[in-house]
Order: sequence, then C-alpha cells, then structure tokens
Amino acid sequence: MGTLILSALFYAPPAFAFGFGAQAQYWIPTFNGDMRVDDGVLGIIGTEIDMESDLGMSEENYPGVDAFFGIGNHEFRFAYSSINLSGAKYLTRDIIFDGDTYISGIYVKSDLTTNMFDLEYQYKFLNLENILAGFSVGLIGRIKYLDGEVSMQSSAHNDRKDIHVPVPMVGLGINIGILTNILEARGKFVGMGYSDSYFYDGMAEISFTPFPFLNIHGGYRAMSIKIDDIDDVYAEMDFYGPYAGLAVSF
Repeated sequence: MGTLILSALFYAPPAFAFGFGAQAQYWIPTFNGDMRVDDGVLGIIGTEIDMESDLGMSEENYPGVDAFFGIGNHEFRFAYSSINLSGAKYLTRDIIFDGDTYISGIYVKSDLTTNMFDLEYQYKFLNLENILAGFSVGLIGRIKYLDGEVSMQSSAHNDRKDIHVPVPMVGLGINIGILTNILEARGKFVGMGYSDSYFYDGMAEISFTPFPFLNIHGGYRAMSIKIDDIDDVYAEMDFYGPYAGLAVSF
C-alpha cells in the first residue's frame, strides 16, 4: 500500500507535474542606439545623439538571474538583469542634453544604467508528449519594469534624468524535445507597442541536461527598445548577440 502511494506521488500525470529552479545567464550583445533628452519644464528640445559615435558608448556583457516555478501547464518566472553603458570622449559637435549645451571639444562622461525586472506567466495550451521527445507551445504574459537613469557630465554641466517604465508584454514560447530529458530546443518571443514606443525581446537556444537537476543552455537573443517621450527621454536601442547559462531545477 505504501509503495502505491509513493508511486502516485512521484509518477503523477503531466497535468500535475511540479518543478522549480533558478538559473544564471551571461549575455554578450552587440549594441547600437540613439537618444534625445529634452527639458520639458523649459521646453528645450535636445539633440539627437548617436550613443556610440557621439558619446563613445560601447558593447558590454550583461549578467542576469531568474527563478521559476511550474505546476502542470502553468509556469511562473521572476527575472532580473541590468544594462550598463558608459562612454567618455571629447565631443565633435555641440550637444543639447536636458536643457544644457555641451560644446564641441569639451570632454564628456556619459552613462546609461537600466535595471530590468520581469514577472512572467506562461500557459502551455498545447503540450504533446508523443512528438519527438516532447513538444509544447505556451502563451506568455509578462510585466517588464525598467528602472534606470541616463547622465552626462563635463566641467561645465552635470545632468541626470531618471527613467521609470512599466511595460506589459505578450508572446509565445515553444519547447521541442530532441532527446528525452537530455537535449531540447527552446524559443521565446514577447513584445508590446503603444504610443510610438515598443519593446521586443526574443531568444532561441539549445538546452543540454548532462545530469539530473543540472542544465546547460546557450543561444542567441535580440532585444529592441523604443522610448518615445517618457520622462522627456527619447531613445531607440538594439541589443543582439549570443548568451550562455546554467540552471538548477528540481
């Protein structure tokens, strides 16, 4: 009798499968972007800035962590990652930033820091075990919150502007089993556009599980952001490149 009870607990049908875990990722993207910062109080329009050529901002590597919990066809995920860009160079033209004019030839330091918090829910409305080593498609709802700041500093001026943006997003996730419990292909795309702003985030990866509870994965991620007059900030940025990660799940 005791054996039957244990079997029912540990070999429950997929509808009641339970799991949780955490993972860390390291993303190495290529970056390009433009930005403009106005002074809304004085009505001063800022200069359209190429963040690479005008300010010397360059690619960085971005770590991220997340925790996940799943039961049956439902999965919940909380993730944190950050974007930190910095530059320092002598300007080759006049730039108006937050109402102040940084004149050509002056040495300027600039920073863009953004913390990203994601709360995500996925419902697998199609979950088939008899195709390859498993196949599922899920509907995703995500709330992404951007908490950051952009700044410029010279011997004459020191300006800083905060950015706080909640972004609701929807999308799809696909899992394709290749070798049962060992090799899997995964893809995910979420996005939202509104009021001339948008945020799109997509990834495709191969997941390898050499030992129970341990997963190694890597792939390619592309993220595109457009901010249109949020806290007097206008920005359009693209990040795209490979990443790798390590997960522990139970």
